[in-house]
Amino acid sequence: MRSRPLVSLTLAAAVVAAGLSGCSPSAEPAQPGVLSVGLGEPGTLLPADVTDPSGRLVTGALWTPLADYDPASGKVTPRAAESISSADQVTWTVRLRPGQFHDGTPVTAQSYVDTWKAIAGHHWASTPVLTKSLRAKEITAVDAKQLRIVLDRPSNQVPAWLSAPGLVPLPASVLKSRDWNGFARHPIGNGPLRLEGDWQSGSGGKLVRVTADPERAKEIDLRVGNPAEHYDDVKEGKLDVATSVPGERHEAMHADFADRHAMWALPRAGYLVFSAEATRFADPTVRHAFALGTDRAALESGPLAHQADAAKGLLPPVVAPGERSGNCRPCTFDGPAAKSLVSQAGFTGDVTVYYDSFDSTWPQALADGLSKTLGISVTAQRKATGGKPTGPSAVEVKAVSPSPADLLHTLADAASYTDAGFTADLNSAETTASPEEAAQLFRIAENEALRDLPAIPLWTGHGHAVWSARVHDAVATPFAGIDLTRLRA
Repeated sequence: MRSRPLVSLTLAAAVVAAGLSGCSPSAEPAQPGVLSVGLGEPGTLLPADVTDPSGRLVTGALWTPLADYDPASGKVTPRAAESISSADQVTWTVRLRPGQFHDGTPVTAQSYVDTWKAIAGHHWASTPVLTKSLRAKEITAVDAKQLRIVLDRPSNQVPAWLSAPGLVPLPASVLKSRDWNGFARHPIGNGPLRLEGDWQSGSGGKLVRVTADPERAKEIDLRVGNPAEHYDDVKEGKLDVATSVPGERHEAMHADFADRHAMWALPRAGYLVFSAEATRFADPTVRHAFALGTDRAALESGPLAHQADAAKGLLPPVVAPGERSGNCRPCTFDGPAAKSLVSQAGFTGDVTVYYDSFDSTWPQALADGLSKTLGISVTAQRKATGGKPTGPSAVEVKAVSPSPADLLHTLADAASYTDAGFTADLNSAETTASPEEAAQLFRIAENEALRDLPAIPLWTGHGHAVWSARVHDAVATPFAGIDLTRLRA
């Protein structure tokens, strides 16, 4: 819907003020430089513990990470950092740009040291980036603008890890008080937008630009609500941006918002993982049968409600380096071939697919589809606490950094996969000096795993957004969704 001319807005306001009879407009007049954005309720606004799209949307506007990292090219774009460099891939130097928190205190190298120490000491979503990925022997502030990081082994993935959105700095006030819940209600970041007042659960909040920028929105009104209602509100001119689109609006989106919608890859993917305890599935032929017997399109259009794509490789788009050199055969649905492999392997008996997700919908649908395709009884069951299941597990992985190494290590650990070729290729990918060679080696390691299939790729999540005609520069990124800092009216 196009914004109305100023003359019409003034006239409408005068009519209402005079109390004259007549129909009121369906939407409030748009305020110059002010946009309204609909979203779901964030799980938290403590950046180190955010895993949901709404939380990433808000914290992505409130904080500026050290850098942006493109896993496809290995390119690093410094942001809060001026540079991230190393001569030997063991000792790394991070030089910071001048910056300050929204409370006026400076962002220093010590801010990062103290924040990362706090993150490493908790069980937050981003903690593994420090404790399992970075594994630094030493992190020190050389001076106010320079960090020194010493690893326990060489790795070229440091820029990828440091670009993780959860590793942004926290102000000294919360690091001293440790009132994490209070801070999540009123987060203080170092980004171009700040939260005015407290976050109102169930309602939302207002983001205000820290430094005036005539090219960008000066205020963003965040409104928590139902995605379907947000979608309709954008159509009717009552809302500027809806940051999620429900499944039942997925097809209509392309017609309703032909050039005013976006879809982007999310750091979320689904797999069927075979642990070492699942000895009945030790033969790769059996695992390939289950891979070919999975109707991913049925999952996408059914229980996943058009919020995901069928997997095209082991690595999801968010962390995929370069292009694949061919089709992913285990990612295709071929019922007759799957049934033939089951017979060839002499595989019989009932199968249980375990899951630990609170949402059992897609694991149940996966089991039903496999049962129908393979001609054997496959059921889904919630995983018991403690121990490892003796059957395959339906697993959702939420990436917290753009490093391909993290996801490959996560899947290998979940399946206790220790193939020597895979391990060597993964190690080489993490230590080579060339980003191009690293991308190639990550793909080789991925292909090693696709040969043995300790984990079957099923689906990769994607996000949606639609916006009104008055909105411009609506650009999405995998970890933050729509970049609120770039929006303009």
